[in-house]
Amino acid sequence: MREWVDFSEIKGRITLEQVLRSYKITWLRRSGIDQYRGRCPIHRGQGKEAFHANLNRGIFHCFACGAGGNVLDFVAAMEGSSIREAALRLQEYRDSSIRVAPAAAGFTGRKLVTKKRSIHPPLSFTLELDRCHPYLARRGIEGATADHFGVGYFRGQGLMSRRIAIPIRDDAGQVVAYCGRAVDQAEPRYRFPTGFQKSQVLFHYDRARATGADEVIVVEGFFDCMRVYQSGFPCVVALMGAWLSPRQKALLADRFSQIVLLFDGDATGRRATRQIASDLARSCSVTPVQLPPGVQPDQMSAEEIRQLVARKERRLEISAN
Repeated sequence: MREWVDFSEIKGRITLEQVLRSYKITWLRRSGIDQYRGRCPIHRGQGKEAFHANLNRGIFHCFACGAGGNVLDFVAAMEGSSIREAALRLQEYRDSSIRVAPAAAGFTGRKLVTKKRSIHPPLSFTLELDRCHPYLARRGIEGATADHFGVGYFRGQGLMSRRIAIPIRDDAGQVVAYCGRAVDQAEPRYRFPTGFQKSQVLFHYDRARATGADEVIVVEGFFDCMRVYQSGFPCVVALMGAWLSPRQKALLADRFSQIVLLFDGDATGRRATRQIASDLARSCSVTPVQLPPGVQPDQMSAEEIRQLVARKERRLEISAN
């Protein structure tokens, strides 16, 4: 059994400001109330305004290298470690003196990102998409949601032709693939590029991580993810299936201390809920949410999703403690 790490306790005790000072990052300038920006200490790029930090909310984001999140994400990026390793590094200190590696260790963050990207290198192109296609409205996807996820209808030639193209991003926010969803009865319903390993990626993970939240909602599919996001839950990811790979498990367990499973209400979804909850419970707190028989999250209204996620009596918490 791995040592239990309380991410919430660490983030409540150690601030992003303290960690920035411990790395001797003194070049950030104020750009608003509790807002700072400057050169990124993680990838050390030349962009003078790329790195943004909100000290009140305790979150950061680099618009150049894609790193972002809370104090644990920052230490992990600087040290080239997992979130769990960053938490273990910080949890032993009970005062304001945080003894971390020198700032030069920031270069290991770049090496870590490069290693992860080697599985799926970023695409060298982008698709021109119609975000106002009627299919999106039929699926209940609002314009702002389509813009956030970058989804739209592709009228050109190629693998995504005459399909809703869904950009898939890696941990650093780089688009590594498009998945094409048929708008009619064409098969397959979802078309992935040859060689793409969806087991190595969590859909919307980079954006969920950047919220700085401890709790994440995990769903099966793309449109489940969009509808849950649209219902007021920005920290949501999709497995792109009903199976949790070791890589996806590591991404979840090393970053989030609380996981809510919101899978389909069919036999496959319920079986996956039991299996994945049992697997994840060894590392973090897991809360399965049971949907009505035959119902999927993308078929529910925003209010129904909010009520279901918040309804404590419908939630069976499984804790690793």
